[in-house]
Amino acid sequence: MAVIFWLSVALIVYAYAGYACALFVLARVRTRPVRKDVFTPRVSFIIAAHNERARISEKIENTLAQDYPADRLEILVASDCSTDGTDAIVCGFGERVRLVRASERRGKEAAQRLAIAHATGEIFVFSDAATAIAPDAVRTIVANFADPDVGCVSSVDRFIDPDGRISGEGAYVRYEMWLRELETRVYSLVGLSGSFFAVRRLVCGAWAADRQSDFSTLLNTVRFGLRGVLDRDAVGYYRNIVDEASEHDRKVRTVVRGISVLASNLDLLNPLRRPLFAWQLASHKLCRWLVPFAMIGAAASNAVLALHSPAYLAIFALQLAFYGAAATGVHGGAGAFRIAAFLVRSNSAVLTAWLRYARGERVTLWTPSNRLSRLPETAAR
Repeated sequence: MAVIFWLSVALIVYAYAGYACALFVLARVRTRPVRKDVFTPRVSFIIAAHNERARISEKIENTLAQDYPADRLEILVASDCSTDGTDAIVCGFGERVRLVRASERRGKEAAQRLAIAHATGEIFVFSDAATAIAPDAVRTIVANFADPDVGCVSSVDRFIDPDGRISGEGAYVRYEMWLRELETRVYSLVGLSGSFFAVRRLVCGAWAADRQSDFSTLLNTVRFGLRGVLDRDAVGYYRNIVDEASEHDRKVRTVVRGISVLASNLDLLNPLRRPLFAWQLASHKLCRWLVPFAMIGAAASNAVLALHSPAYLAIFALQLAFYGAAATGVHGGAGAFRIAAFLVRSNSAVLTAWLRYARGERVTLWTPSNRLSRLPETAAR
């Protein structure tokens, strides 16, 4: 029981703190800056859409407003067999916007692959219909490809309020962005922001129609000997989901899809092939997804040990206090309580995802989240 307890605690601590600390130290002695420069290759901007009649016009107008050279920017809307009039709206924008329609609904990645087959750009930029970007966003994200070692680039997600104001970043979001910055400095990101990212054309040759495109793209990039980087100046704005049940379901779907991608790329965890990236992938993804099992193991073993040791009894009391704080944080309270609640909810979603994956569930179709895509006034300027 003691071995199970301390191994469980070690995994939890490493997943949330140990990996970050190791990256921080490594970044002090190993730094690979991105050599950005003015770079304007032909770009294919791909918007995947399914029944987006309510916001596809706003998204296209937002994209047409980019200050990137118009003769080097093609816009493709990949309609995943929309049935609500989305396609007609897209066709109404004229020659600068092309509609690529799937004959049957097969999911976001299948629609994106169809658009790739029709795209002519050297760089592909992918963006969701619910995501707004600033006028210089394409120019900003594409500048990273002046560095020949960069294969894909991730944006930063920024939440906005219903009234259009930029929301304050939560502690976890700041932590995650800091972690991605460190990964970029050391070598490569492990995942991209699915709402707005860019990739070289050559990386998309192995595009899988049934796997999470942002995660798969990053792994394919590494297979090509390139790396993925974060650009904090490239921002995707979207409204956060305020319904906890919807957010939980979204998290579950995301992790199920992520596990499917990782299961198809287990060779990248081999430390003998790409030792640095294998460590990053195992630390950021696999260890994080194993945390709920470690939490269960720590609680169960600690409960047994508490019957025989005052020290373990005190530790068990701390665990109970943590879960009590999480229960309180669900309904508001101080920042520490909200963080505890967030960690418990997130790991509950990960555990649910594992159970669904074990039952054979694979997620390919998607229903767009009810997000607002209007660009905040400060970003528009």
